[in-house]
Amino acid sequence: MWVFKPIAFAGKLLSAFRLQLSCVWSSLVSLLLGLRAAFRLAGTESSRHQSRKAAAETRREEEEGMNQPPTPLSVNYHFTRQCNYKCGFCFHTAKTSFVLPLEDAKRGLLLLKEAGMEKINFSGGEPFLQDRGEYLGQLVKFCKEELHLPSVSIVSNGSLIRERWFRSYAEYLDILAISCDSFDEQVNVLIGRGQGKKNHVQNLQKLRTWCRDYRVAFKINSVINRFNVEEDMREQIKALNPVRWKVFQCLRIEGENAGEDALREAERFLISDEEFEGFLHRHKEMKDSYLILDEYKRAKGAFQVHPGCWSRRSCKIQWI
Repeated sequence: MWVFKPIAFAGKLLSAFRLQLSCVWSSLVSLLLGLRAAFRLAGTESSRHQSRKAAAETRREEEEGMNQPPTPLSVNYHFTRQCNYKCGFCFHTAKTSFVLPLEDAKRGLLLLKEAGMEKINFSGGEPFLQDRGEYLGQLVKFCKEELHLPSVSIVSNGSLIRERWFRSYAEYLDILAISCDSFDEQVNVLIGRGQGKKNHVQNLQKLRTWCRDYRVAFKINSVINRFNVEEDMREQIKALNPVRWKVFQCLRIEGENAGEDALREAERFLISDEEFEGFLHRHKEMKDSYLILDEYKRAKGAFQVHPGCWSRRSCKIQWI
């Protein structure tokens, strides 16, 4: 009998421990479940924190980007308002005779270059009026020789340009754009482009020859208005063969050619959109045309590039 007593005791002891182990196991399971939930919550909070941090960094980068000034890739520098013509629709009239000293102008151009400028266009007024073109020549030379800009251009009425200027500065100039609103000299006089005994159209042809001889790209700019809207310019443009012909609709600019403080009155030069579109339609056969779209994706220039696209402000033709 004594042999079985230890066995019975062991059975009772095991039964007691099983009960205790069951309680401990139940406690461990609860603890493990609690720990797992705690770790999962901590991971979720960490993930949310990282997401909030990333969102905050994105907002900060966007705000910093908005505070950055825009890059002035292409600059139009109207350095003078003075002009020897009196075009009735002019949008940059001679309200002041101020012109920056040459060295100040160069410093400003250098700052623009450092800010990202790649193209510069000089205009006015009439840019060749200041110091008989020497001021302009020095700026053109500085932009090409010192700033190494890939594109340097000028817009002028052409009346004051002499061949000696080409001999001195043509190597620094990429494009010369000449304003010509009509190939009828009487119309030019009505508009305000009369040169007395000189002929604007003949001068245009001379400038075209100089540009060819001195390897300067030749452009023509035309403002379509009440006095030239019915004109057919196809033959003359083809004969001059500019690298680009840019056409603008005459508009009112408050304070410049409209309003109490204006020095010009453009009202009598205005045409409707339909009349301007008629001019474009008359010249639709001009080749290699393309669209210019503004910030609202409105067509600002077109010569049958896409059906249904109509010009509202300007059009441009380019020969390859």
